[in-house]
Amino acid sequence: MLNIQNLQYAVPQDGGTMGILRGIDLTIPEHRFVVITGPNGGGKTTLAKCIMGLAVPTAGMITWNGIDLTHLSVTERSKAGVRYGFQQPPRFKGITVRDLLTVAAGRKLSHSEECGMLTKVGLCAKDYLDREVDTSLSGGEVKRIEIATVLAGNASLMIFDEPEAGIDLWSFARLTETFGDLRDARNTTILIISHQERILSMADEILLVSDGVIAGRGTPDEILPQITGETICFCKAMEKSERRSHA
Repeated sequence: MLNIQNLQYAVPQDGGTMGILRGIDLTIPEHRFVVITGPNGGGKTTLAKCIMGLAVPTAGMITWNGIDLTHLSVTERSKAGVRYGFQQPPRFKGITVRDLLTVAAGRKLSHSEECGMLTKVGLCAKDYLDREVDTSLSGGEVKRIEIATVLAGNASLMIFDEPEAGIDLWSFARLTETFGDLRDARNTTILIISHQERILSMADEILLVSDGVIAGRGTPDEILPQITGETICFCKAMEKSERRSHA
């Protein structure tokens, strides 16, 4: 179970501070598929980075399955089963997919294990194990390889920041299939930051993060109409403002 208590994160601004996270309280049971969404600048990525240890909170506590992560390093959190997928995964010239899987697992994997990891993300081991993780791979391929490395690390909590960013429609379709398979397996907890309705509709639960707080929480049937309604109201307000400015 992921438990977050009074999580705060602030940055210096004009001689004072600006709160990015303003007291997040959150409990997520194991083996849930949770999508975090909300307006840009609302605190979604900061929340994810605080869970992974890529950002240090100003206050609060984060525990995962009874382990206090709050002051642990990224490496220590990784050993506790927490893994993170970046919005733009890095590419490594000269490093093969097999190399990345080995590093992620912390040991030499058998060929069947390597094949199993890649099969789970919809890739053929024969075609990819010896390929370099460089610009010859598409965005969708790199993202699915990154998911495979997360799996190789025996992740019990997987966090992905906008995995749909920068990939084509075909790759996005394959990516959602991969996430659907991971969700259906029910052997890991998945947190995904996304604005895509297709990913949002797959969620067990959606968290709406805005202005540094949890502004809404519920099933897709409960939250998606709220998001759609707010978007329509915002667009209408912008249209009225533009008409007045041109009057």
